Amino acid sequence: MASPHLPARRGRLFVIAAPSGAGKTSLVRALMEREPSLRFSISYTTRPQRPTETHGRDYFFVTQDEFAAMVGRGEFLEHARVFDNFYGTALSQVEASLAGGQDLILEIDWQGAQQIRLALPECRSIFILPPSRAELERRLRGRGTDAEDVIQRRLRDAATDMTHWFEFDYVVVNDDFERALADLHAIVQGPGDASRRGRDGLAELAASLTTAQ
Repeated sequence: MASPHLPARRGRLFVIAAPSGAGKTSLVRALMEREPSLRFSISYTTRPQRPTETHGRDYFFVTQDEFAAMVGRGEFLEHARVFDNFYGTALSQVEASLAGGQDLILEIDWQGAQQIRLALPECRSIFILPPSRAELERRLRGRGTDAEDVIQRRLRDAATDMTHWFEFDYVVVNDDFERALADLHAIVQGPGDASRRGRDGLAELAASLTTAQ
């Protein structure tokens, strides 16, 4: 039992980003089932709430005016516009959890990740890549929920997103779900050196994903 005179271990913050269609959300959910000590940091968003979502569990859904007021009060650790909506992470929520020793996962885009690395450089940042452009497109089309123009926009935005892979501490390639999940788990459990961004072959893969064809 920890001594009451010793400060609590500060929690760790894992920042995970990926292009749309890379499988980030499914991997994060599976990781949290495997590692129950992790807690998901719930973001604020101005996008409409979907029928399957719950306020306060999936997101905190707010109006654009409410979001702008929070920005003005300096309440966000990071915030960004993604597609036509705004997303942000409350500073007070993250700091309270980390100060209490809670390990957090924050699922955001590369813009938010940049802001968090500046504010909390001790965070561990992870980027998830698809194995190929063709597979990324297959996954986006496989959702069956987006019109063709939306799919094409997501593909263009994904190509831009993936040019930022080298800014992250770790890069996980989601070519096989169970292997990618194991790689994420290794990062959370320990150093996760096998997923460091400088490993052999990663730059070549990233180039094939981001170079215009």
